[in-house]
Amino acid sequence: MNRVLTIAGRKIGPGFAPYVIAEMSANHNGRIETALSLIDRAKEVGADAVKLQTYRPDTITLDSDADDFRIEGGLWGGKTLYQLYSEAYMPWEWHAPLFDHARKIGITIFSSPFDATAIDLLEDLSAPAYKIASFEAVDLPLIRYAASTGKPMIISTGMADDEEIAEAIEAAREGGCKDLAILHCVSGYPAPASDYNLRTIPDMIERFGLATGLSDHTLDNTTAIASVALGGSLIEKHFTLDRSGGGPDDSFSLEPHEFAALCRDARTAWEALGNVDYGHKSSETGNVKFRRSLYFVKSLKAGDIVTADAVRSVRPGFGLAPKYLDQILGKALRKDVQVNTPVTMDSVAL
Repeated sequence: MNRVLTIAGRKIGPGFAPYVIAEMSANHNGRIETALSLIDRAKEVGADAVKLQTYRPDTITLDSDADDFRIEGGLWGGKTLYQLYSEAYMPWEWHAPLFDHARKIGITIFSSPFDATAIDLLEDLSAPAYKIASFEAVDLPLIRYAASTGKPMIISTGMADDEEIAEAIEAAREGGCKDLAILHCVSGYPAPASDYNLRTIPDMIERFGLATGLSDHTLDNTTAIASVALGGSLIEKHFTLDRSGGGPDDSFSLEPHEFAALCRDARTAWEALGNVDYGHKSSETGNVKFRRSLYFVKSLKAGDIVTADAVRSVRPGFGLAPKYLDQILGKALRKDVQVNTPVTMDSVAL
């Protein structure tokens, strides 16, 4: 399979800097001005893309207060699903101005659709890609419909086992998706770092043969940056202007200065990985002379025998390497040598 995909001209996968997605989710808190500001700040802090969520309460759940639909405990405890999504959703009439604004300032924008009508709306806006949320990874008809657009797709795998991940990938392929990535995810809000088991990422890369990344719900950047060292090519993280803003997702989202650090440090981690290379690095070139080497610590005449008290291994590195010490001891000098001068091949009869 292909481990590289392209979204809006940006290649994603091994060999490319991590693709960092700022997830707006519900952090607009019901104000389009806040949503526009989030797009501006995402661009400023270095995100590659900003992502929305496209649903209405009635397209994602039912208006019922039966036990099945009531949230118990956790961040949203006490609400019904309909109440939560009524508070969190982004009005569909905002999508066009938000897409226009993102394109104007030069940041990629796409969304997670939660039903076919959302995909239709996003197609009208020429969305460059689709993200399937973890809870929808088992909705194979939704995946097939999104795939039928021919757009690149990212599937989050929170709560999915290996068989369900394979089914989601197969559905995407059956639907016609050629550019596909998957995200390792823990669908806890927030989720402790200890739940992430990041060693799963290289296994996913090997098992499914796709560009693989992390949807991170921890409260800092450590887990996301560590994922890069394990081969992660994408990072998605919730983004807010103010963690104390009181919205449904604010409390586990990164503020702008934190997101800027994520973008910077994830790319630094990727650059540090580099390639297998045992040679001298550019930053070392000027320091080679400070390695140890063999120097004469006595002045000697041609024909004298080199004894242990006549040579030492010291810095700098202009003489023979210390590994030659045993070879030169007991040998005769070819020429006169002065104290504090390097031992060279032409000075000793090896």
